[in-house]
Amino acid sequence: MKLKHFALAFGLSCYVVAPAQSQDGGGESAAIALPDPDLPAPPAPTAAGNAAGEWHFTVTPYLWFPGVHGTVGAFNRDVGVHASAWDLLSHFRFGLMGTAEARRGPIVLPLDIFWVRLRDDNANPFPNLNARTADFKAGLFILTPKVGLRLVNEDKIKLDVLAGLRYWHFTQRVKFDPSPLGLDFSRSQDLVDPLVGTRIETALSKKFVLNLAGDVGGWGTGSTLEYQLVGLLGYRVKENWTVQAGYRYLSLDYSRGGSRPAIFDVAISGVAFGVSINLK
Repeated sequence: MKLKHFALAFGLSCYVVAPAQSQDGGGESAAIALPDPDLPAPPAPTAAGNAAGEWHFTVTPYLWFPGVHGTVGAFNRDVGVHASAWDLLSHFRFGLMGTAEARRGPIVLPLDIFWVRLRDDNANPFPNLNARTADFKAGLFILTPKVGLRLVNEDKIKLDVLAGLRYWHFTQRVKFDPSPLGLDFSRSQDLVDPLVGTRIETALSKKFVLNLAGDVGGWGTGSTLEYQLVGLLGYRVKENWTVQAGYRYLSLDYSRGGSRPAIFDVAISGVAFGVSINLK
């Protein structure tokens, strides 16, 4: 992959009941109430009812192997970008990916983190720069906190509606060797988009579960439009452990005018693998 594709693509842009006390005369005694045979017995408390006020936590470390395609540009120039998952993986240097979720009753609080760093220390410099090599580093950090409400919570199906935001942070640094004109540079770009979305979990059997999720946002706040679609098939290895595999598609349409115009209209998509662990 050429240096300019990397630079433009990435640079510009978690019942206990006490016995009743009664007084009879001057002394105290513990009263034991016997059931009245003419009254229906109260329903026994369920495990779900007992746990309704408790917090539940799930963490899911995952690996996402996306490719990137679309159009990027700056200063009234743009270029098509087509980088496969292998292209990006061959320049991969560091990554941190995972989700965490807290839930109490119908309230759900999911958080997603995606952070990767890429490097090419044998990149070809642009022509006429009098440089032999170029060391290029790029980074992408995406943070997506949300808050949601579980509208359906049955054994076979669960449905959540969610709202939140997605924070994007792009970084890049290019160092030429030699650099007689002092053209080494480092830049970063940030944007934040509000989001709304939904999530459905369906039990296909005692072992298999299907998760579908999606969100959409932007609307001219940070970006013009962004949206995401995720489909995962899970297999319950143990009661609290589920391995998952599926596909994730994330699209961002961002443009900036002014003295430093930029375009970042790309789709990031690929297969994903993860392990969900219920901590409580």
